[in-house]
Amino acid sequence: LLLRSRLPFAVEPCLMLQAVSSLIFGNEPSKMDIEVEKVLEAFIDVQDDIERSNKIKDKANDYFKKQDYDMAIELYTAAVDAAPSAVLYGNRSMAYLKKELYGSALNDADSALAIDNNYIKGYYRRATANMALGRFKKALKDYEIAKKHAPNDKDALAKFNECSKIVKRINFEKAIAGEDMKKSVVLSLNLNDMEVESSYEGPHLGETITREFVDKMIVHFKAQKKIHKKYAFKILIEIRKWFMAQPTLVDITVPDGNKFTICGDVHGQFYDLCNIFDLNGAPSETNPYLFNGDFVDRGSFSVETIFTMFAYKLLLPNHFFMSRGNHESDVMNKMYGFEGEVKNKYSAQMCELFTELFNYLPLCHLINQKVFVCHGGLFKQEGVTLDDIRKTDRVRQPPDEGIMCDLLWSDPYSINGRSPSKRGVGCQFGPDVSETWCKENGVDYVVRSHEVKVEGWEEHHNGRVYTVFSAPNYCDQMGNKGAFITIKGDNLTPRFTSFSEVSHPTVPPMAYASSLFGFM
Repeated sequence: LLLRSRLPFAVEPCLMLQAVSSLIFGNEPSKMDIEVEKVLEAFIDVQDDIERSNKIKDKANDYFKKQDYDMAIELYTAAVDAAPSAVLYGNRSMAYLKKELYGSALNDADSALAIDNNYIKGYYRRATANMALGRFKKALKDYEIAKKHAPNDKDALAKFNECSKIVKRINFEKAIAGEDMKKSVVLSLNLNDMEVESSYEGPHLGETITREFVDKMIVHFKAQKKIHKKYAFKILIEIRKWFMAQPTLVDITVPDGNKFTICGDVHGQFYDLCNIFDLNGAPSETNPYLFNGDFVDRGSFSVETIFTMFAYKLLLPNHFFMSRGNHESDVMNKMYGFEGEVKNKYSAQMCELFTELFNYLPLCHLINQKVFVCHGGLFKQEGVTLDDIRKTDRVRQPPDEGIMCDLLWSDPYSINGRSPSKRGVGCQFGPDVSETWCKENGVDYVVRSHEVKVEGWEEHHNGRVYTVFSAPNYCDQMGNKGAFITIKGDNLTPRFTSFSEVSHPTVPPMAYASSLFGFM
């Protein structure tokens, strides 16, 4: 009521809760709370709802252009509350897409089209969100409608045709699955036929990977050069064998006194990955690492990033660990640039092999039986045990429901219980969920990634959950720090190191993203 007396229109519910909390408990409002309030107070005397809504929308658009999507979402919400329109819902849907909150983007696209079913951007927004969630048939329907509304729009026609090809391919694969399962790309490769030209100046890979090869490869990558395709395929073939033999949940033992490092999302920021090794030491038997998913996409050096990680995994199989993230999937790689980058630097055949071997990545790790590490978070269902996770079939594309989905997609939030995720898959889980799950499974705390944090890390749920994110200045625009966690075998208390971005060659993020997934 106190907040309403100051502002004659609503703000995002989470902001309202924060404001009430600050009034009751004396908590300090966040910088964003203060900034939103300041913007809205400027229009407090504007009596006409539509005029006030348009003024707030203009401010929201300014924040969107500055890529401050959180502020844009809050202001679009205030504008909607003042005078809803299809354009406002469409704009907020776009901001949600930028934040990868596909569920919220879908809801807003639906709201926009409910107001104006001729609002063509609403169909684009809904199709884009459905594409990201792997709901290709639904996306195709919206692209078809957009094409009918704008028959001379080349982009609408191109998106419809590309989406149609994907749907036909999926239907064909389903049709032949029962009689002839898809054969591995590896069977079509013959490394002996791949000649290494005399002009090749990069490192040479022998029968087994060596520290010398890895070091030279990293130097080669820093100079924006590729390793030969023969060596690239050899690394992929060998890493596929290794991951095929791994369980869904990998147990890790860290001896007393030994250090262990956990890193979060890297997202193709190769030069920042190298900086982690500069700050914390290169991976070795005495300096082991776990990278917690989302190695690729968005950043335009994803090829260099993933080959560096795979090379270290082959060099140090029991001291370098990798968990699958939601971006190690076919749909996300098509959408956010990894597929395009691999095709640009190597071939479509290599894309297929990456898609195949990502399916074998473990979903999570358990350190000294006490620290559970997964990319996303905990579960929609009560009573999921470590044994249930061990039994989960991971060798597939991520599903929309179930244990695998939640491990890759879920997020913690501050309210007890569970709620649907704004991402459209997974769930949001509260402090009581984390407390119960940790106690029932004998776990001290959960480390997860999946979300940008200002300092690169954040504590949740009274220390039962921690987020770590290792891509500083994410996408060259977010201004966040990256972080990594270090623990010791006889002291599992997490220690956090934050770090800033380093310079990289002038190739922008998403440089290789498919035009099919361009946001209209």
